Amino acid sequence: MSTQSEPNRPTALRTHLCGVLTSDDIGATVRLCGWVARRREHGEHLAFVDLRDHSGIVQCVIDGTVEARSEWVVAVHGTVRARPEGTVNPGLATGRIEIGDCTVEVLNEADPPPFPVDDRAEADEPVRLRHRYVDLRRPHMQRNLRLRSKVNAALRAAMARQGFVEIETPLLWAPTPEGSREFSVPSRLHHGNFYALPQSPQLAKQLLMVGGFDRYYQIARCLRDEDLRADRQFEFMQLDLECSFASQDDVMGFVSEAVLDAAEAATGERPPPIERITWADALDRFGTDKPDLRFGMELVDLTEVFAQTGVKAFSSPTTKAIVVPGGAAFPRSRLDELTDQAKRAGAAGLAWFKVVESGGAGPGPALDGPLARHLSAEETVRLLERTGAVAGDLVLVVSDRHATACTVLGTLRTAIGGPPVSEGPHRYVWVVDFPMFEEGADGRPQPAHHPFTMPYAEDLARLATDPLSVRSQAYDLVLNGWELGSGSVRIHRKEVQEQVFAALGIEQAEAERRFGFLLGAFRYGAPPHAGFAVGLDRLAAILAGEENIREVIAYPKTQSGADLLTGAPAPLPAASLAELGIRVVVPPAR
Repeated sequence: MSTQSEPNRPTALRTHLCGVLTSDDIGATVRLCGWVARRREHGEHLAFVDLRDHSGIVQCVIDGTVEARSEWVVAVHGTVRARPEGTVNPGLATGRIEIGDCTVEVLNEADPPPFPVDDRAEADEPVRLRHRYVDLRRPHMQRNLRLRSKVNAALRAAMARQGFVEIETPLLWAPTPEGSREFSVPSRLHHGNFYALPQSPQLAKQLLMVGGFDRYYQIARCLRDEDLRADRQFEFMQLDLECSFASQDDVMGFVSEAVLDAAEAATGERPPPIERITWADALDRFGTDKPDLRFGMELVDLTEVFAQTGVKAFSSPTTKAIVVPGGAAFPRSRLDELTDQAKRAGAAGLAWFKVVESGGAGPGPALDGPLARHLSAEETVRLLERTGAVAGDLVLVVSDRHATACTVLGTLRTAIGGPPVSEGPHRYVWVVDFPMFEEGADGRPQPAHHPFTMPYAEDLARLATDPLSVRSQAYDLVLNGWELGSGSVRIHRKEVQEQVFAALGIEQAEAERRFGFLLGAFRYGAPPHAGFAVGLDRLAAILAGEENIREVIAYPKTQSGADLLTGAPAPLPAASLAELGIRVVVPPAR
């Protein structure tokens, strides 16, 4: 793992990094510091120590024996020389040289590590997290966190270059309506009252726009008390930005430049300009508002094909299909699994057709499956024409409400054909024109993003009469099927904000209680403004080729939310609870 481009500034204890030494340094006297990666002794007169620091490994040759074991911290003083003929190691960046005439100073001894500190063997994750300080020495973790540092530096440079000012917002804040569960912090000085840890700096940055800081950004720490998964932790970092007197296109331009700069810094190649798709098209073509553009299997609309059908299974308002190339070879057990998955995703059922050779019954391919014999000849022909399916393919069909048919097939599309999220190429896409609201479980509108998103001007008149048809000026950035971030043009006029609150059933008194400080600010000259936030953990994970954001976070939590290194969360002492005015009530056993 060579890092020859890194500055090699000497310190009091060392003159060079291990991995940056080359044939150009032959003859130089050096002092290196690091960990013993490997020790080999050849009798009593010769020993080899592979010395490792974050930049790589170099071989040190000692005349005599050496008392330095695996992961001991040592300093080595010696002279750079060419390796003898026949001993060059082409697999090592420093493989043409070694350090000779060495003296070794032990700076600290170490117990044997709980797992090998290299990438040849993968330890169980709980063991890695429990000894994270050892795990972080491994080349893959060093690479990931240093890559993440490059991403952060590139983002900061891009934002500064585009005229943005970095401002920190509070971690102790009031609750905000971001749609996720918040972490609460009890107040010692105000018993019975709590701060909320911010889900994002949303309201704080809007107030900065009112305050005249017309281009703000920060790399912000945010917290959400949500169930953890591969792309989610309780704590996460985001590039957060807001801009006054700017349109949706302006903000998307600022973000695109920063993200593409970061990708180039991390990978050495600049991605092409980011394409754009509407939310409606994303749902129709890919069955999701987080489309993965790296593979095909796009949804096909068969509603017209079955408009006059006598097959009850296809009589719903929308009928959609996907084609699985080569899927006719799926066994019945796999088809049953897909049917169960479709039902779990919300469908009443799943119809499947294997495309087979006609076998002389007529020209072209034929369909085989439980419902194949119930289709008319015309329906069979039109289904094959619309889908483009050929012999050996599998056609999966869902008939339901439009949103359900699309999302179910989108789920199956990803499950069957989706490559790992970290696998190239990296396909960025902007998704725009989201609905302003979505229907909640109680049938009432709820924000599709958050209630501070500006509707399109031409849709404002329908806020009171048909809110579910209103489009918002919201936009998401998606990479390989993962949502990197969301943003929108914000509401800056008090009367529009009140209309949106009314559509959500938030009465004026409640709005004043929850958001009075924001509504009050709108009375003092709020400029038009828009913003965005990019999830840095997800971006860094994909650029590093990882499937889980824990691999680009120094101290992550487990899937259950535990910190195996420190033992958190843990009970507070009774004295601390008393000081906070808190009494713990143990819930009854289930």
